[in-house]
Amino acid sequence: MPAPKLGKLLKEKMQRGQTVYGTFFQYTVNPAIVDVIPDNALDFVVVTAEHNALDLAEFLPVRYALAAKGIACLARTHSRDPDDVTKVCDTFDGVVVPYVEDVEHARRLAAAAVYRPLKGQALERVLAEGKWPSDKTRNYVIEDRCANTVFVPMIESVKAVENLEQICAIPGVHALFVGPNDLTTNMGIPNEYDHPDLIAMLQKIIDVANRSHLAAGCWFGKREQMERTLKQGARFVVFSNDGSMFRESIEQAFNQLRKA
Repeated sequence: MPAPKLGKLLKEKMQRGQTVYGTFFQYTVNPAIVDVIPDNALDFVVVTAEHNALDLAEFLPVRYALAAKGIACLARTHSRDPDDVTKVCDTFDGVVVPYVEDVEHARRLAAAAVYRPLKGQALERVLAEGKWPSDKTRNYVIEDRCANTVFVPMIESVKAVENLEQICAIPGVHALFVGPNDLTTNMGIPNEYDHPDLIAMLQKIIDVANRSHLAAGCWFGKREQMERTLKQGARFVVFSNDGSMFRESIEQAFNQLRKA
């Protein structure tokens, strides 16, 4: 039996207007951890090598363990180079690219993800004129080779929000994901995750995404902040990360034990 196309299934959920739930793996490279993930808890995991010394290849055992459990595995790159995006999409169910704000750059990142293996002059013609080498090539790329690929640009600057409608209109953009640390820093309110200006900015991003029939969301590590964003209409939910949840679980358990 062929393996399920988990990236495609994730895209279809979002296209139907469903909310999808995930978390970050920043430290977990041992696939055995997947056995303890409760059934039906996660739709996807984003493995990340952006803020640590790991390489994405070290997450491959986890990626295949997640697949066996029916959980899509997206990879957040450190690089914003289209060639690196292509490489990631050949292995994982999709890619999350940090700090996307320029429309033309976003178009090329999306093409690297969802038009591969088209390159060079042929790709330039598709981007400029929408003309493919043949219908057979277009069908192969879109319906076969890249059908399982999810492309998610991260919205992390005021400029990105200014360009948001154009970014949403790019073929191959499947969701929008806000990095609140970078965005609040760019807004001049670093790490003020409850600031009214951030809340208003998130509402604008979610509203623009909804008008474009795209899911949008923001990372948060506090449940009340994530619940607030869900009430705003967020549908691409990335809550906390493996390290934070491990720390908080230990802290809560042993603080209670020491008071017993």
